[in-house]
Amino acid sequence: MINFIEELRWRGMIHDMFPGTEEQLQKERTSAYLGIDPTADSLHIGHLVGVMMLRHLQLAGHRPIALIGGATGMIGDPSMKSAERNLLDEETLRHNQACIKKQLSKFLDFDSDAPNAAVLVNNYDWMKDYSFLGFIRDIGKHITVNYMMAKDSVKKRLSGENSNGMSFTEFSYQLLQGYDYLYLYRHYGCRLQMGGSDQWGNITTGTELIRRMDAGEAYALVCPLITKADGGKFGKTESGNVWLDPERTSPYAFYQFWLNVNDADAARYIKIFTTLTQEEIAGLEAQQAAAPHERALQKRLAEEITVLVHGRESYDAAVAASGILFGQGTREQLQSLDEATLLSVFEGVPQFEVSKDKLQGGVKVIDLLTEDAAVFPSKGELRKLIASGGVSVNKEKVASPDDLITSAQLIADRYLLVQRGKKNYYLVLAK
Repeated sequence: MINFIEELRWRGMIHDMFPGTEEQLQKERTSAYLGIDPTADSLHIGHLVGVMMLRHLQLAGHRPIALIGGATGMIGDPSMKSAERNLLDEETLRHNQACIKKQLSKFLDFDSDAPNAAVLVNNYDWMKDYSFLGFIRDIGKHITVNYMMAKDSVKKRLSGENSNGMSFTEFSYQLLQGYDYLYLYRHYGCRLQMGGSDQWGNITTGTELIRRMDAGEAYALVCPLITKADGGKFGKTESGNVWLDPERTSPYAFYQFWLNVNDADAARYIKIFTTLTQEEIAGLEAQQAAAPHERALQKRLAEEITVLVHGRESYDAAVAASGILFGQGTREQLQSLDEATLLSVFEGVPQFEVSKDKLQGGVKVIDLLTEDAAVFPSKGELRKLIASGGVSVNKEKVASPDDLITSAQLIADRYLLVQRGKKNYYLVLAK
């Protein structure tokens, strides 16, 4: 078996762990779990550190358990939060669980008959019929209020400048998460809980509960919270989270996120978000040092994670789309783009509408781009730029102002891409 702890260690994925964790994992196949917040029907890249921990765990021969926090998601974890979150109903939680499992299946083997096949559980299933009186009698009496108050997540919320305090609902969160660990320890033989460093307090409540109630040995391992080299929040863009769902974040935008990280972040992220070996990464780092402008680390990072999440075909389309945007693309590549990718690539460029019927018989470029779609303010300016080779339609240079544009040239049966000079793009939408 691969030494899981050593694998995480060189990848920079260990912040803290219980003594004896490494020995337990080397002694026998071990079941370990990680909780996933089900408040959306898609994971975003902020979840990927935990998901990659589960992936490395399974590759090392151990059994990963992905726990969907259906019950705890109804409450909201106070860790690193300044306010309570909205509560979700059961129907929404079940929908989110199904979507999340589909995404997790790209990282984990759930379906084989291997002894370490991954397991997906939802804590709502064992909490929904547990009465309040039963829970506080059976579980609550084993953990003191003093113990719970000492947790950083609680202290920070109570002492924060803008804090309105903490409801009993949120205060009870760590006890519920602790019971999850106890339940999985008893029913799945789970001996390790993993998570981000902000989860240390919640995780250790679980190990304490197992020790007090079952006199059992249970372990904890947390990874550092990922930040950007400039101190900014990882995974956030101007438009918000970078999601794994292609309907929320297009494969092109997903690919571009990884491609555009800076050199320092690329060197860290390629260890965390891929399964490339130490030797492979060392080779890429050498390439990067020799020719930084070629961005070997960013390109390989973007390839590995985009192929894993969206597949090789979507990755190839994203690369082709990048070429189109930055000038190397061909008409054939442009015509092959689906509408969603095209709009993602050219998000924010000026758009004009023309009548599709008018294009049936063909329209001269000079009329289309001045009268029907005012890409150019005058015909004189358009003629001058065409003469100097500065106007393209669908990546083909316009040779004459009298060239005809027809509906047969429409991309995705709706769009024309007009390029003015090297960097100015316009979309003409035929309706």
